[in-house]
Amino acid sequence: MAVLGNPDMLTRKIKLCHINAHITCRLCEGYLIDATTVTECLHTFCRSCLVKYLEENNTCPTCRIVIHQSHPLQYIGHDRTMQDIVYKLVPGLQEAEIKKQRDFYQKLGMEVPGDIKGELCNMKTHLDQRNGDTKSEDTGNKEAGEEKPEEDNDYHRSDEQVSICLECNSSKLRGLKRKWIRCSAQATVLHLKKFIAKKLNLTSFNELDILCNEEILGKDHTLKFVVVTRWRFKVTKSGSFEEINMNSS
Repeated sequence: MAVLGNPDMLTRKIKLCHINAHITCRLCEGYLIDATTVTECLHTFCRSCLVKYLEENNTCPTCRIVIHQSHPLQYIGHDRTMQDIVYKLVPGLQEAEIKKQRDFYQKLGMEVPGDIKGELCNMKTHLDQRNGDTKSEDTGNKEAGEEKPEEDNDYHRSDEQVSICLECNSSKLRGLKRKWIRCSAQATVLHLKKFIAKKLNLTSFNELDILCNEEILGKDHTLKFVVVTRWRFKVTKSGSFEEINMNSS
């Protein structure tokens, strides 16, 4: 870290152990992975650690403030900035985590989700740039220009997909003509709210609540998160579809 205002002072190096307390999870005591912050007090933990903890508690693990009496999972959110900082500070952490996720899917004989593939490609590009193995800037720009239309037309089809059923349980709303939809697992509950509001010509998507297993879902939850935390141990009749209900608030 450079000290401004005094050119005579050299750049001061800070040891990683001196800042570990700020980039580690209090629950698992490891470096933050998929950093998730409690909106009430801004304390941050690994997402998997925090979700597991909140299954039996409704308070922050650090300060013990009540997050929410009945639905604490609605008041936590992904902290991308913090996660980016952790990955930049800890050498090899991001590469190791992506490799673990890739190995996990391959071990189960499942296709690696598109978002993980994208991270692997970005990581490889970053390493190539750091080692000076990239092509010239003109060539790189040309290739980027050629690939851009393909990326623009992908519409997240390369992502892991999830099929859901949107059932209307409110007398104030009419049901959707096509209640079964298939979309990216990275889509959030907020995306569903906006989609439903547009299809039903509602003035505001804030009038909607999305429920799964009789529990209101937080707007920042991804569909992958909903499947993992609400449907992991639940077997449906078809074996492949997840049902999400919608109610008006």
